[in-house]
Amino acid sequence: LVEERDKVYRWFERLPGILSWLMLLSPVILSLISPTLAAYFIIAYLLIWVFKALVMSLRVIQGYRRLNQHMSYEWLKLVEELDNPAKAFKQYEQGISPKWHRRNLLAIQERADDRLYQKDILQAVIIAVYNESRDIIEPTLKSILKTDFNHKKMIVLIAYEERGGTEVEATVTELSKEFGHHFYHMEAVKHPKDMPNEVIGKGGNITYAGRRLKVLLDEKEIPYKNVIVTTLDADNRPHPQYFASVMYAYIACPDPVRTSFQPVSMFTNNIWDVPAPMRVIATGNSFWNIVLALRPHMIRNFASHSQSMQTLADTDFWSVRTIVEDGHQYWRTYFRYDGVHEVVPILVPIYQDAVLASSYVKTLKAQFIQVRRWAWGASDIAYVLQTGWRKDNKVPKWDLFFKTTRLIEGHVSWATASLILLLGAFVPLYLAPQASMSLIANQLPIIASRIQTFAMAGLFVSIYFSIRLLPPKPPRYKMRHRVYMILQWVYLPVTTIVYSGLAALVAQTRLLFGRYLGKFDVTEKAVKK
Repeated sequence: LVEERDKVYRWFERLPGILSWLMLLSPVILSLISPTLAAYFIIAYLLIWVFKALVMSLRVIQGYRRLNQHMSYEWLKLVEELDNPAKAFKQYEQGISPKWHRRNLLAIQERADDRLYQKDILQAVIIAVYNESRDIIEPTLKSILKTDFNHKKMIVLIAYEERGGTEVEATVTELSKEFGHHFYHMEAVKHPKDMPNEVIGKGGNITYAGRRLKVLLDEKEIPYKNVIVTTLDADNRPHPQYFASVMYAYIACPDPVRTSFQPVSMFTNNIWDVPAPMRVIATGNSFWNIVLALRPHMIRNFASHSQSMQTLADTDFWSVRTIVEDGHQYWRTYFRYDGVHEVVPILVPIYQDAVLASSYVKTLKAQFIQVRRWAWGASDIAYVLQTGWRKDNKVPKWDLFFKTTRLIEGHVSWATASLILLLGAFVPLYLAPQASMSLIANQLPIIASRIQTFAMAGLFVSIYFSIRLLPPKPPRYKMRHRVYMILQWVYLPVTTIVYSGLAALVAQTRLLFGRYLGKFDVTEKAVKK
């Protein structure tokens, strides 16, 4: 809360904005000091990001292949083998594939007295709803019923807001009655408005539902460690193998309580319906989530994620005092368990909607607001510096140091990279006196152009896999729309700058000057029929 921030904490909040603006101004400052030095700085910066872009393209290829592999596995069969490793080893005389499954079977054998079985596991799903229509919520419930899991071992809570109005209350109540018989338990949980010490956001809503879940489990005397809790937004649709795959990871994990499980968020539900700029942004975000799944040390809780009910009870569920409760939950869990916390990627997707509002202009605005909200995760920097470095804790300091620097670097790069890559090469040319211009500074725009042309190889990878990731084309669209899916990439420079760099820079600048985002800006979800 604002009144709890002391002067040091405020400086921590200002840090990402200060660093980002210093980074953006560095070509200007260096050009005034020495155009040659500025040129070398910009060339080095370009080369670093070209290397990153090429590595990301390779990761997309690798991630796409692994994603398809994991979606094709019969996860319930693999879970059954975890229940009886000895039988599995006898059955597969030629060796067990994949290799990671064999390693998990060996590990399970070694801790036979301290493990979970399939029969022990109950899955709980909390669906966060604000004022979404039945057209949004019902497909999510149907997608849950299509998952390869025993739904009679599943609790579904629709967490809806009182401030959403009477219409949404009637919708979720009706849906609970229609779908309730499919599950072990289902109900709609109303989050009262104007709760004390809460910002207006998703965190308070799902936390209220989580506490209701705690009461239900206590009544049934179900151990918290046996319950996997997954949060979904109203438009999130899990892949048919998601719940089976997260159960496998949970059982195989040596310490599931101190672990979060992160699926790959894919923004493809309505990809055919949204405007071209939004398709480019949604595809880029999907690619980034695929890449992160191959880099576990970089993953944080994002959007839909799963944790043990014991973990949520230990952390008092999600934060009710920030609009970025997902990423913030990683740090709360990390400090709660003295740094013994990791995120395990689940290479099975949960499909989400790309941004689509009721008009083109509203869609453009809603997309900016959504990315700005995500970028508000820069506020976690102050929390980490305060909790990790100013308060007594047992977190290993080297681990905390690397995590802190990655967090800061990630947000600063988010706000600055696209602007420097586009405009940095022209700064020495226009700011430095002609007499002081060196040859390399004078030729910098040409050098930068050639480096960026080399980086275009990554764009072709993106175009190819964007087509491969498309869901089936709705009948209402003609074949020419497939061509539009290729031509849309001309928007990439604009979307990268406006809906990535500027959105993040605005969030950090607001934080710098104390203009806090006091409420969760719910993205409008329109549906084309």
